[in-house]
Amino acid sequence: MSGGGTETPVGCEAAPGGGSKKRDSLGTAGSAHLIIKDLGEIHSRLLDHRPVIQGETRYFVKEFEEKRGLREMRVLENLKNMIHETNEHTLPKCRDTMRDSLSQVLQRLQAANDSVCRLQQREQERKKIHSDHLVASEKQHMLQWDNFMKEQPNKRAEVDEEHRKAMERLKEQYAEMEKDLAKFSTF
Repeated sequence: MSGGGTETPVGCEAAPGGGSKKRDSLGTAGSAHLIIKDLGEIHSRLLDHRPVIQGETRYFVKEFEEKRGLREMRVLENLKNMIHETNEHTLPKCRDTMRDSLSQVLQRLQAANDSVCRLQQREQERKKIHSDHLVASEKQHMLQWDNFMKEQPNKRAEVDEEHRKAMERLKEQYAEMEKDLAKFSTF
């Protein structure tokens, strides 16, 4: 059972002189050594799985790395193809579409901007005309008010004069009525 030596059955021992004699299995120190050696081999084959596990581990790691490497190579190849397709087809198409769309949008924005500027200019002109009209109207009202206030003393004087004349006429009329009444009271 040893790796490189000859196998001897348990309980038999080769004689030192080249002859074979059967001896008691527990009789000598050499036979005990062989038994211990055989037991160690049996133990290592039955219970010590480190070499097998190490071999399996190496095989698993080798397979995993190879498969992983192939999978990563496929992923990288797919990424390379996708990047190439994007650079060759998608980006130029998007660039052209954006140029066309952006030029149309820019034209529309420019037209809208011009329209807004014209509307704003019209609004400013309208406001200026309105404010000029308000200022002119206010000046006219102020002139009318000043004229009105200047005429007030003259009109007051006229009204006072008319009132004075009316009072004099009424006094004369009442004086005449009193005279007439005095004529009738003598009866």
